[in-house]
Amino acid sequence: MFVIKNYVTTGGTVACALAIGYLMQNGSPAQPNGTQTVVNATAMTDQASIIAGLEDIVLTSSTPATDATQTRKSLQPNRSAPSEPMDCKLSARARAVPGAAAALTVRAPCHPNHRVEVLHSGLTVTQMTDEKGRMELTLPALSEYAIFLISVDDQNGTVATTHVPDLNQYNRIALQWTGKTDLQIHALEFGASYGGAGHVSSDPNAQGAGNVVTLGHSGLESARNVEVYSFPAAQVSQSGSIALTVEAEVTDANCDRDLSVQSFELRSDRRLTSREMTLNLPNCTQTGEFLVLNNLIEDLTIAAN
Repeated sequence: MFVIKNYVTTGGTVACALAIGYLMQNGSPAQPNGTQTVVNATAMTDQASIIAGLEDIVLTSSTPATDATQTRKSLQPNRSAPSEPMDCKLSARARAVPGAAAALTVRAPCHPNHRVEVLHSGLTVTQMTDEKGRMELTLPALSEYAIFLISVDDQNGTVATTHVPDLNQYNRIALQWTGKTDLQIHALEFGASYGGAGHVSSDPNAQGAGNVVTLGHSGLESARNVEVYSFPAAQVSQSGSIALTVEAEVTDANCDRDLSVQSFELRSDRRLTSREMTLNLPNCTQTGEFLVLNNLIEDLTIAAN
C-alpha cells in the first residue's frame, strides 16, 4: 500500500537552514480700511435754514486711502508634503506559548492576501496574509530552540526564533503532505475505544489527554498541510500505549493517485526522526470511502512518571 524511506535527524532543527539567503525588504476690495462719513441733516424749525444748510454740505472721507501694498497678503501655493514610500520590509516574530508551541506573527505590508510558507524543522506550512499583509499562526514546536523561516512567493524571506522550554514534556507526531487530500491522525489513548473518551483527533469534541492540530490552507493549489498529535507525557501519571492510525478520504481529487507523505516523530528519546512515504490511494470506484492505515505510524509507549 505504501513505500517508506527512513531518515533520522538529531539535535532538532537543521542548522543549515540559516544559510538560506533571503532578500530583506525598506475690509473693502476697492478701498481697504476706508470708511465714509455720512452727514445727517438736523431738523430745524426754519425751512430756509434747512435749505441753506443742505447747500453747504460737502461729503468728505474721514480716513485716507491705505496703501494697497500694506494690506496685500502674499499668497503661498498650497503644497502638500511629499508622500513617504511604503515600507515593504517583511518581518516576523515568534514567542513561546503553553503547550510547547510557538505563536508566530508575520507582517508583509506590501503582500496583502498573499501566500506565505513557514518552514520549521522540516515541516512546511502554507498560510495566507490578510488584507493588511498580516498573518498569525500557532505552531507546535519540534525543537526547543525553534527556528522559523518565512517566505512569500516573490522569494522575499525572513527568520524568527524562540526558546520553547517545555518541549521535553511532550511526545509529538506530525504528518505533512501536499494537495487537497485530508490526512487525519487518530490516537486511542490507553486502550480507548473508537468514538469514546480517550479517542483523540482533530474533532473539537474529542476528549483525551493529548490533542491534534491541523495546519495549512486547503483552498490553495499545492498547499503544504500539516497535522500534529501532541501528548503531554511528563504531565500524565498513567502508563501504557497509545495506538495511532491515519485515515484518508478517497475523493475525485486524489483517487487512483500516489500521495507523498512525510512523518516527524518526537518520542521519549527526544530525537526528532522523519520518514518519507508514498501512499497508493484506491481507484475512483471507491470515492467517498475512507482508507485506514493502522501501521503507518508506530504506537506510542508511555512510561509512568
